[in-house]
Amino acid sequence: MKGIVFTEFLDLVENKFGLEMVDTLIDESNLASDGIYTSVGTYEFSEMLTLLTNLKKRTGIPVNDLLHVFATHFFQVLLRDYKEFILMYNDPFSLLASIENHIHVEVRKLYPDAELPTFKIIERSHEKLILNYTSSRAMYSFGLGLMENTLNHFNQKAEIILKKNIDDGSDVDFIITKK
Repeated sequence: MKGIVFTEFLDLVENKFGLEMVDTLIDESNLASDGIYTSVGTYEFSEMLTLLTNLKKRTGIPVNDLLHVFATHFFQVLLRDYKEFILMYNDPFSLLASIENHIHVEVRKLYPDAELPTFKIIERSHEKLILNYTSSRAMYSFGLGLMENTLNHFNQKAEIILKKNIDDGSDVDFIITKK
């Protein structure tokens, strides 16, 4: 997993819970990296799971809720650092439909060793978009949060229904319908 995800996650933890919480998480997590991340580095996903699990233990907030909040933070990072990708689109459905064939292509140019989830368009019309998400990491709540933030950014009212095709969340359909 790319280091930018780790550095931004720890920034979120610091902003929401304080620097002491960051230090505590790193100390109790026994991470191979010792919690020292660079945005361009690559780290084991297991470290993110450990950090999330320990933050859940400390705060009582479920992991999926933590990922959802993290998505809001991360969307702001995307707007700040990669705004050109978002400005290429006039509406959220176009942006969301381009995740696999444009956005992820550009991400791989910046981070060639990035391990990204797969998004496949199942259905697309003016009013509805169905995306299938697959990833062994099952971070669908993070994806859901990014989608919600994309819709909000474009001031688009929509409903997102999440349908797990596999109970562990490694295969999920996002059914997005304009309101």
